[in-house]
Amino acid sequence: MTFHSMWAELLPIGRSSASGGYRRFAWTAADLDCRAWFKEQAESRQLAYEVDRNGNQWAWLGDPDAGDAVVTGSHLDSVPDGGAFDGPLGVVSSFAALDELRARGTDLTKPLAIVNFGDEEGARFGLACVGSRLTAGQLTREQAHRLTDGEGVTLPRAMEAAGYDPDAVGPDPERLARIGAFVELHVEQGRALDLTGDRVGIASAIWPHGRWRFDFRGEANHAGTTRLADRHDPMLSYAETVLAARREAELAGAVATFGKIAVEPNGVNAIPSLVRGWLDSRAEDQDRLDAVVAGIEKAAGEYAAAHGIALDVVRESFTPVVEFDHALRDELARILGKDTGITVPVLGTGAGHDAGILSGRIPTAMLFVRNPTGVSHSPAEFAAEDDCAAGVLALADVLEGLARR
Repeated sequence: MTFHSMWAELLPIGRSSASGGYRRFAWTAADLDCRAWFKEQAESRQLAYEVDRNGNQWAWLGDPDAGDAVVTGSHLDSVPDGGAFDGPLGVVSSFAALDELRARGTDLTKPLAIVNFGDEEGARFGLACVGSRLTAGQLTREQAHRLTDGEGVTLPRAMEAAGYDPDAVGPDPERLARIGAFVELHVEQGRALDLTGDRVGIASAIWPHGRWRFDFRGEANHAGTTRLADRHDPMLSYAETVLAARREAELAGAVATFGKIAVEPNGVNAIPSLVRGWLDSRAEDQDRLDAVVAGIEKAAGEYAAAHGIALDVVRESFTPVVEFDHALRDELARILGKDTGITVPVLGTGAGHDAGILSGRIPTAMLFVRNPTGVSHSPAEFAAEDDCAAGVLALADVLEGLARR
């Protein structure tokens, strides 16, 4: 099966007819359809298919117990109304790269695996990279069981409804011990490669990043009869905080985004009693990120006090800076430049990935495929056909170089 045919099969799954974006949320029907697609791809290639204790899917070529395996893959879930390429490009390219290696007649000396990590985006339960975090021991069973979606459904209940055992989740050191290297291919979430004119790049590091919840609590009242001077309106404090986030990020050369909001009682003619906003902030280094978040919290506190609003700030998730394995990164550069003499660009990213989560336990690296628009987490996300093909060939070269050593 070609890259194009695989892509065409995945394309309609979980796609909104209204927005054109994808809604492939963890353990929903769309996610299960993606999982079924992955299993079909594995079995059609006579790969050994398995699902681990955390719901991650694996397709093995060779004996997994032999150790020092080379693993590639990504994820198939999406953010709300996300694009087609974030995650799926890595999974489809992995199967296509394996097909390319077989077409070359490559004789691998190490086991090779393709993985689909579950719930990478965190769109449903609010925590990114759940599948890889559980595997790496960064998320405990107890913490996972407390995750709840916007409808009040817990992660265990969602897993059970999908036919999976939530009591089995937890660290998987035995599985990680089998892996010698993990290489994740991903569409670039930015325009660095477009600006340099390169089709493929290598990741150097992932910026430190986190999510914070800001709860502004005021007093619900009638929108038409309550004097402005008598109001305790949390929406004002929230709005001022959004502007403060932009200012602090600009000062530090970082990014900060309030991209999700919940309002109570959420009536057109009612002053809110609660405005809850979620902040995503990322920076090139820890000091800058700390300064940005501290500045936003300080401003939020001042605005809240001025309007008689109670404020609570909770850090819901955090990932420190990730430096990808230098030796593996350099080996990728050597492999890709071996026959061409071309220097493949090395670039950092502000986006989190499963490769970043696993980097503390096993050697990991990433390949980026050019995104000419720089847009991601949007239906406008895009990678050209020839760039996708270049990514497949680069990944095949890397897998061949790593799995034949």
